[in-house]
Amino acid sequence: MRLRTYATTVRRVLRQLLNDRRTIALIMAVPALLVTLLYFVYKDFPGGDALFDRVAVQMIAILPMAVMFLVTSIAMLQERVSGSLERLWTTPLHRADLLMGYATAFTVIAVGQALVLFGVCAWALGVTIAGSWAWIILTALLDAFVGVAMGLLVSALSRTEFQAVQFMPLLIGVQVFLCGMLVPRGQLPPALEPVSQVLPMSWAVNAVGEVQAGAAVTQGLVMDIVILAVIGLVLLTAAPLTMPRRTR
Repeated sequence: MRLRTYATTVRRVLRQLLNDRRTIALIMAVPALLVTLLYFVYKDFPGGDALFDRVAVQMIAILPMAVMFLVTSIAMLQERVSGSLERLWTTPLHRADLLMGYATAFTVIAVGQALVLFGVCAWALGVTIAGSWAWIILTALLDAFVGVAMGLLVSALSRTEFQAVQFMPLLIGVQVFLCGMLVPRGQLPPALEPVSQVLPMSWAVNAVGEVQAGAAVTQGLVMDIVILAVIGLVLLTAAPLTMPRRTR
C-alpha cells in the first residue's frame, strides 16, 4: 500500500460521501431514529424502561454494522458498474490502496454515527448503563468498521448492486438471530451455539452487555473488543484478494 495513493483515495471517498446528503442522512440519522422508535414501542409496556435500556444498548451493537455494510457494499458496486473502478486501475492505484481508503473514509463517517447514537441514547432517551459510555462508543465504532469490511468483501464477490443487497439477510440477518439479543447464546441449540461464536455481532453484543452490567473493565470486555477488531482486520485483508481488476 502506498501512502500517497491511499490518502488520495480517502479524500476522494470522503468528498463523495459528504456531497451525498441522502447517504449521510442514512448513516447518521437512521440508527438513531430506529432506537427512538424503539423507545416509544416500550414506553407504555410494563417494565418497559429496563427492557428498553437493555435492547437499546444492544441495538448500538447491531445497527452500525447493518447500515455500514449496506452503504459500503452499494457504494463500491457503483464504482464498478459506472466504470470508475476500471479507470482507477489504469493509475498506480493498488487494491489495498482502494479498499483501505474506502475503509478509512467510511470509518471516519462512522465516528459521527456512533456519537449521534450516543447522544440520542444517553441524553435524549435517558438510557442508563453501569459502565462508561466510551466503551459503548468504541464498540459501535468497531462494529461499524466490521460492517464496512464485510461490505467491501461482499462487493468484491458481487457483480451487481442487487446481488450485494441479497447478502444482507444472509450476513446480517443470521447474526441478529444468533448474537444473543433474541435468545441468550448459552441457550441456543447445540448446533447453533458454535456458529454464534464466530459471528462478529455476537462479540459486539457481549461487549455492550458487559458495559451495561458493570462499571469494571473486565477481561471479557477487553477480549470482546480485541476479537471484534481482529475480525474486521481479517475481513478487510481478505477483500483485496477477491477484488477483480475488470467490472465484467
